[in-house]
Amino acid sequence: MQMSDKRVIKAEPAAVYVALLNPDVLKACVPGAQELSGNPQDGYEATVVQKVGPVKATFKGAVTMSDMVENQSLNIAGEGKGGAAGFAKGGASVSLTPVEGGTELAYDVEAKVGGKLAQLGSRLIDGFAKKMADQFFANLQEQLEGPADEAGEETGEEKKSWLGKLRGRD
Repeated sequence: MQMSDKRVIKAEPAAVYVALLNPDVLKACVPGAQELSGNPQDGYEATVVQKVGPVKATFKGAVTMSDMVENQSLNIAGEGKGGAAGFAKGGASVSLTPVEGGTELAYDVEAKVGGKLAQLGSRLIDGFAKKMADQFFANLQEQLEGPADEAGEETGEEKKSWLGKLRGRD
């Protein structure tokens, strides 16, 4: 299963790039993440709980970063084993392009599953994989920009984004 999409994030490419490498941000972005630790050089270890159709599983696995071009692009690859549920593995090629108002983040994602998960049918798996990828990048956008106001308008209060919290520590 493959998919591609783009979104504009209201942050500089350098901030988006740093966020993609930060384990705390990654944990907040991965839907169902229970634990995530590590670093970009050695890779990350993760525990993720997900329910796909009738199958709920805890996946333990590894995430690695490669082909990293600072503030421009990187590849993310992950593989997790969910016991009797089977396995999931996939990757994303992410590119960051400066645009007016922030950064255009484009991604190409490929996902594969095996075991009981593969028996659920490709339509269910494809829909789930798309939802997971969309949720990851929506969560990343929220981490960088802060939560969107219910009406989609600015409230006048400073948003509590990941980047703002980081800058507040200086």
